[in-house]
Amino acid sequence: MRVPSLPEVRRLTEKERDAWWTVLLVDPVATPLVRWTAMWTRVTPNQITWAALVLGIGAAACFAQGDWQWLVAGAVVYHVSFILDCMDGKLARLTGKGSAFGAWLDYIFDRVRVLVCAIALMGGQYQRTEDVTYIWLAVAVVFLDMLRYMDALEIWKVRLNMRRRQRERAEELGLIDTSQDNGSDDDADDTPVKTAKVPAQPTAGDASAADAAATATPAHVVPPAKTFITRLPGYVRLRDFLVSHRIRIHLFSGIEFQMTIFIVAPLLNQIFWPTVAAGALLLAFEVLVVYRLLLATRAFQRTMARYDRLEAEMTSETSSPSEQATLV
Repeated sequence: MRVPSLPEVRRLTEKERDAWWTVLLVDPVATPLVRWTAMWTRVTPNQITWAALVLGIGAAACFAQGDWQWLVAGAVVYHVSFILDCMDGKLARLTGKGSAFGAWLDYIFDRVRVLVCAIALMGGQYQRTEDVTYIWLAVAVVFLDMLRYMDALEIWKVRLNMRRRQRERAEELGLIDTSQDNGSDDDADDTPVKTAKVPAQPTAGDASAADAAATATPAHVVPPAKTFITRLPGYVRLRDFLVSHRIRIHLFSGIEFQMTIFIVAPLLNQIFWPTVAAGALLLAFEVLVVYRLLLATRAFQRTMARYDRLEAEMTSETSSPSEQATLV
């Protein structure tokens, strides 16, 4: 196949918004490698997925040794494994060889890698120190990783269903629904479908722009309500800065959680406190995600109620002539 130039490959394969770790530390390496792979090899996305899993198991073997030298080696191997994990989706988008099975395989292998590495890392520390706390840390890491990605999947389904129902209702009324994601203050959260490009949401640069956008909103669309998040000093500027650099506002997601535990902590030779801090930050951001979902559902209900009122008004207008004729 004819492979485009590197800037075009970046446009085709890199997500419009992604985790800051991926944008800053993975894409600069992964995207050129994807282009080279497409040009000179016949490697498939699924083969890269398998290679990422094998390297993840290799990282776990290093972690299990417990000593700092092995922890450093495990951190390096884990990061290479993650680069490959990002490459499979990019290669699928570039070559059109993605599949539903490949997306499933990628998702499952990601969870297996976290499970194996968590057990190996904490098991190695337990063997070295005989501190049972590390056993509980392994359980906590696996639980939080599972919670994060289950929550992301369910939230994605709920938002997708709300958008579908709102669009269908607008079409029934002959309206054009221009809303993308009611109640969302910024970009969408992690999507469980890695091969899909996620379009960016429009953002307001300042308060006046937000007011202008609200004024221009069609009557049948309920604009998102302002929240304490959008009122925080500097929040909108920070959000727009991050979005302009492809970084989503959800600064600590499952990716940063993994990288803190399996890369930062081993490099520092400090496993306990970085793991505790990563767990606390992940829970805090998950609460924020759930809060945003609550806002989205409330805005969805307001929009659907507005549709019902519009339908009642249109029904009343169409029935008025016949009622007048009857009276005459």
